[in-house]
Amino acid sequence: MSEGAADDIRGTVDDIYRSDSRRVLATLIRLLGDFELAEEAMHDAFIAAVEQWQREGVPKNPAAWLISTGRFKAIDAMRRRARFDASLGEIANRLAAAANDTSGWNEEAVEDDRLRLVFTCCHPALASDAQVALTLREVCGLTTEEIARAFLTTPPTVAQRIVRAKRKIHDAHIPYQVPSQRELPDRLDAVLRVIYLVFNEGYSASSGASLTRHDLSGEAIRLGRLLVALLPEPEAIGLLALMLLQESRRAARTSREGDLILLDKQDRSLWNRDQIAEGIRLVEQALSSRRFGPYSLQAAIAAVHAEAPSTAATDWAQIVGLYEVLMRVEPSPVIALNRAVAVAMRDGPAAGLALVDALLAEGDLRDYHLAHSARADLCRRLGRTEEARASYQRALGLTQQGAERRFLERRLSELPAEP
Repeated sequence: MSEGAADDIRGTVDDIYRSDSRRVLATLIRLLGDFELAEEAMHDAFIAAVEQWQREGVPKNPAAWLISTGRFKAIDAMRRRARFDASLGEIANRLAAAANDTSGWNEEAVEDDRLRLVFTCCHPALASDAQVALTLREVCGLTTEEIARAFLTTPPTVAQRIVRAKRKIHDAHIPYQVPSQRELPDRLDAVLRVIYLVFNEGYSASSGASLTRHDLSGEAIRLGRLLVALLPEPEAIGLLALMLLQESRRAARTSREGDLILLDKQDRSLWNRDQIAEGIRLVEQALSSRRFGPYSLQAAIAAVHAEAPSTAATDWAQIVGLYEVLMRVEPSPVIALNRAVAVAMRDGPAAGLALVDALLAEGDLRDYHLAHSARADLCRRLGRTEEARASYQRALGLTQQGAERRFLERRLSELPAEP
């Protein structure tokens, strides 16, 4: 094979790794019953693919080939290690006996495996921070360093959480399955929270050069659809609606150069109307149940924005009202900040600034860059230039996100010069 053709195969394998490695891993975990063994088998299968596909060509169903190869690689590895641990030989023989049965990894089963993996990572026996770290690592494929940056902690801390979580799953024999219908409601909150965290990291990356990561937001929406199909509870529907409505603005949120474009400057003709229509239909379905919660209310706010032809024509009174309901359902400093910004749009920047200052004085948002950025914008609109400059600089010092840093630097450069 020519060097160019070999490079093409390596490129194909790289593409399949990015698009399918999490699906392959989820199924291998189910088939092998062990996270570490499955990860090792998956990587061995991709290495084998680079070598074998150069000779034999890319198979018709690469994911199925990788799953089958990974399983046999795992069986071989266990037989080698059986010299030191006889029990592994017994397990390897059992896996080998079932290896020719491919009914367990057809396309439908592979998709179900990803949802099984989410529920396993969000098992109530695991601590909340471990649930999130494990899901982002195993379901979404983020590196330990990326997870650490997203949650403002260190890679060793994240690595320890993941190792402890896997050990807990193994030692406690936590089943790799979607819970029964009776158990599902108790497990739903954690799964919804983790799916939304994944979406948010894709919608507005916490660090790095790019503002968004479509692979993560797309994966979160796909998991949301699977969850709604499995359990059409109002909040699952509300979360899917929220993600679709936010995702609908992706194409308008950044310039060609990757710079941030705020809502009032976005070209609304770029908004995805199909996602908006589906999101509005779903949020209406969730709200009509009268059993809705914070995700459905946030989706309702996103729907008001989506239906408005412009910022000026937005129904800010309705948005403020929805935030007030949301504050009663799930109060938080961030929601209070969002309400303050909406009040500024309804009643003017001075009214919003008073609320933002009160929130900052309470201390919870002291290190939250968006709170200082919001304050800076309100001061700028009021002509309080020096206060705006100080707040923009404070926000700039707190964000690690490239597009947001460029936006804040541009805002600072646009302020009138100091006298």
